[in-house]
Amino acid sequence: MTRPSLHARARLLACIVSLALVSLFFTSSSKAQSAAQTPALNGIAHIAIRVHNLDGSRDFYKKLGFDEAFALSKNGAVYQSFIKLNDRQFIELYPVTAKDSAVGFLHLCFESDNLQAVYDDYIARGVTPNFKIRKAGAGNLLFTLKGPLQVDLPQNIEYTQYMPGSRHYNDRGQNLGADRVGTKLVSVTLAMQDPAAARAFYLNKLKFTPDARYKGWHNLLDLPGDSGEMVEIVPVAKLGAKSSILLTSPDIRKTGELLQSKGIDFTDGDTLTVTDPDGNLIHIIPQSGASAHNNMR
Repeated sequence: MTRPSLHARARLLACIVSLALVSLFFTSSSKAQSAAQTPALNGIAHIAIRVHNLDGSRDFYKKLGFDEAFALSKNGAVYQSFIKLNDRQFIELYPVTAKDSAVGFLHLCFESDNLQAVYDDYIARGVTPNFKIRKAGAGNLLFTLKGPLQVDLPQNIEYTQYMPGSRHYNDRGQNLGADRVGTKLVSVTLAMQDPAAARAFYLNKLKFTPDARYKGWHNLLDLPGDSGEMVEIVPVAKLGAKSSILLTSPDIRKTGELLQSKGIDFTDGDTLTVTDPDGNLIHIIPQSGASAHNNMR
């Protein structure tokens, strides 16, 4: 059987997300019951990617309407740039260095409003984080976990809780470009060396659940809780070291016009797809079927 192309998978995933927004009200109560013993995650907090030219990447994301909320630097050199999607979701850009010269996806991070509960649940079930909860450089609580193999190294999974006084917390309501091409990150695609083992890890260790809204798409997994956000697991051959994310837009026609006016190449159709300077994929779909129950940010 011929496997669908990455763009075809993105279009199908777009349909799934649209159905998810419509059906979330009907599934949230049952999911809440099944997740009663598993602390919910609020959603995807960020993805991190390493880029070959930090200034060029910041300029590119600025064209997409995403402002840099803040950056961290050492000895006058920026080593981490926080590109803001909304008040709770970011893309972290890291520049290449002599030591770390490979561009591409680094990690994803999930958000909780009770990080201690998530940590304690993992410990109780024999899942061992890399370290105890601590305060990260931007002022939020953080712990990390070693996940399944990505391209050639174990995936690093981060968990965070936004704290009053942190850089993220203090930037609420600011740096939200009026012309953002998307306003919410709803799915991240993970390229894994052993997709079946990675899927089992997310299901059995992290207590994600198969997405029941589209039964034929078995590698699409829902976060614990009712955020409606997901990860998709694909073989390394489908994506390599690149990242692939799915955003929703409140006005997809306007998004297409904005991309056109900025001179940014994109593939058109049910899903608009943009490629950043390092080959990372940004898929954008309509924010259709939204309701008070889809946790829009």
